[in-house]
Amino acid sequence: MLLLQPLLGGLRPALAQAPLARMISVVWFKRDLRVTDHAPLREAARHGPVLPVYLFEPDLLAQPDASPRHLGFVLECLDELETRLAALGSPLQRWQGEATRVLAELHTRLGPFRLFSHEETGNLASYRRDRDVARWCRAHAIEWQQWPSAGVVRQLHDRDAWSTLWVARMTPPPLAAPDALQAPPALSPSPLRLFPGEAPRGLAWHPDALPDQPGRQTGGRQQARRLARHFFDQHLPDYRKGMSSPLSAGDTCSRLSPYLAFGCVSVQEVIHAVWRRRAELQALPPELRPRGHLAGLKSFESRLHWHCHFIQKLESEPTLETQEMHGAFAGLRDAHFSPERLTRWCRGETGFPLIDACMAMLRHTGWINFRMRALLVAFSSYQLWQPWQRPALHLAREFLDYEPGIHYPQVQMQSGTTGINTLRIYNPVKQARDQDPDGRFVRQWLPALARLPDEWLFEPWNMPRTTQQRVGLVIGRDYPEPLVDHEAAARHARDTLWALRKDEVVRREARTVYEKHGSRNPAREGAPRKRRSRQTTATDSALQLGLDFG
Repeated sequence: MLLLQPLLGGLRPALAQAPLARMISVVWFKRDLRVTDHAPLREAARHGPVLPVYLFEPDLLAQPDASPRHLGFVLECLDELETRLAALGSPLQRWQGEATRVLAELHTRLGPFRLFSHEETGNLASYRRDRDVARWCRAHAIEWQQWPSAGVVRQLHDRDAWSTLWVARMTPPPLAAPDALQAPPALSPSPLRLFPGEAPRGLAWHPDALPDQPGRQTGGRQQARRLARHFFDQHLPDYRKGMSSPLSAGDTCSRLSPYLAFGCVSVQEVIHAVWRRRAELQALPPELRPRGHLAGLKSFESRLHWHCHFIQKLESEPTLETQEMHGAFAGLRDAHFSPERLTRWCRGETGFPLIDACMAMLRHTGWINFRMRALLVAFSSYQLWQPWQRPALHLAREFLDYEPGIHYPQVQMQSGTTGINTLRIYNPVKQARDQDPDGRFVRQWLPALARLPDEWLFEPWNMPRTTQQRVGLVIGRDYPEPLVDHEAAARHARDTLWALRKDEVVRREARTVYEKHGSRNPAREGAPRKRRSRQTTATDSALQLGLDFG
């Protein structure tokens, strides 16, 4: 992996202040909790003592997208990372405090040091943090070198070149872990230091923080490796067909998304695993190849590509976390914000069984498949006509695999605020019949509806009163009335948005949005770019990627 010039600076002349062999290299772990395919760690190991550091930053932990479930997963990942780094010779140190305060403490105790890390495409708070760190490094003559994360290109000037750059990034084999690390001298106790295995102290979570999910996945690289092996061995034939339904997706999808989000494994490692498996299959005579495996690999690989494609959007425009990608859609729904609608959507009390069952599963496990994620966002945006920002924050806290760079562009895409994607206004009753035809998913996650006859399960509000009383479920008492007339609400949303998109000024801005963010892959999108640049509604919508890659 190529070392890029640091975007945020640091001063190379600082290296003259201390001999290379004696200067300590501080490796700052963020969303890259592994030792394999970790360029900053490997480079630091070449230059002498290495101090691996993980920071618990109060400002980031207090952000409205932060969640106890993310922290619980990270702590499990850190336990495994600590063991691995200790075996290499330099254990991980946990520090609690704002990044510049911790760096100042290290500077006092170590003297001049080098700071190595991966680039991070996170939320706006982490973006501001990185700018503060860059200023601190410049002021103290500290060199901060950052390496690219996956296929995301910092300071990308032309989206046309991105796919080529992505391939170039993915082609080299993943880096092996260092053979050994030289530990620096032991640091004396500090009020900012945490003991090995210790969690941060004094957290002030947002008021509506939920407890950790009882059914969430366990953190750590070894679990990610087990899931990957199981996916490649067992589920490739069923992947394409099974990913859409909440009944089958939990088993047929890889479930690697949280491990990629927190960097227990790298995209490059998974891509190379795909390529190795493909080569193994292609080496077999056609009659001996397991049916469906090559097609499953192709579909899975495309989602790894789109994983980086969406993160690139936020890297290129960090304000997408809060501001509409297309300015004409800014504030479109603000006057219609309803705390009651938002609360009932968050709690899974909308009166639409598939929507509420998805929220129940998400609340328990921290995961739901891509089609149902799109359905949840679309229902909030179109049928409930709510601004996307607050639902996005709720889902960020619920999703164990929350990846800001995928999350916000995807929420905007599903909310119809990009101006370049086809509107996907899902019918929650039709989706229930298509994806859960026997009602098993709804009955599992909404046990109150378990006794309903099939004919009323997805539209319980239409059930005759006598039937409600006979089965012991009265609508409005035992299960909510529907929040809206979903068909009338969908018509209103469709008419409003398409009327806006037909305006020539809106169309011109959509072309600008496409130039900055639209996909350029002709194999997926059909027509040459020059002919497609005016067709702004069929860019990324060629593939409805989920908020995790599968």
